[in-house]
Amino acid sequence: MTKPVLVVDDESDMAATYARLLRRQGHRVVCVGTRAAGIRAVADEPPSLVIADLRLPDGDGLDVVRAARALPAPAPVIVATVLASRETRQAAIAAGAAAFLAKPFTAESFSTLVTQVLRTA
Repeated sequence: MTKPVLVVDDESDMAATYARLLRRQGHRVVCVGTRAAGIRAVADEPPSLVIADLRLPDGDGLDVVRAARALPAPAPVIVATVLASRETRQAAIAAGAAAFLAKPFTAESFSTLVTQVLRTA
């Protein structure tokens, strides 16, 4: 079985959008809505890719980035947020994110970015 793409976002509509777009590309998707659940999911079933929001109800999404990057076979991470600024981008990249995506975004730009990140991982 292929590794899943892990989506960590507390907005259920956003998580459903990610899942729909990722499934169109043929990915198996696991969605969780908290920092703790994201860290647990990374440890339980190492993903092929993580899509993580920065602001989660129980803490910083960058902790999920660090957990994914600390795996024996580190998973690439795309940080997606409405809090897009130079500072948040730099923090995400410093934590190990492979890419940074400002919300809102188009379906095409998201799908293209996923393909590029997985290709270079």
